[in-house]
Amino acid sequence: MEKKETKTFEQSVARIDEIVSSLEKGDAELSKSLSLFEEGVKLIEECSVMLDSAEQKVVSLQKTTGSQSEVKEYLFDED
Repeated sequence: MEKKETKTFEQSVARIDEIVSSLEKGDAELSKSLSLFEEGVKLIEECSVMLDSAEQKVVSLQKTTGSQSEVKEYLFDED
C-alpha cells in the first residue's frame, strides 16, 4: 500500500497559490479546473487542521509557562 506524502503547511500554501493562479487564468478545461478546485479545497482543509493544531500547542505552552488558573489569549499582529 502506498503511503501518502505529507506536505508541510508552507508547501500546501504554495500549492494553493499555484492552483489559484492556474484557475484565474481560465484556460484549463472544465474537468481540469474542477480537479484543481477539489485539490485546493482539500489543501485548505489540511492547512486549517495544521493551524488548529499549532494554536492548541501554543495555548498548551502558555498554560505550562504561566499561571495554571488563567490562560491569556494573545492576538497576532497583522503586518
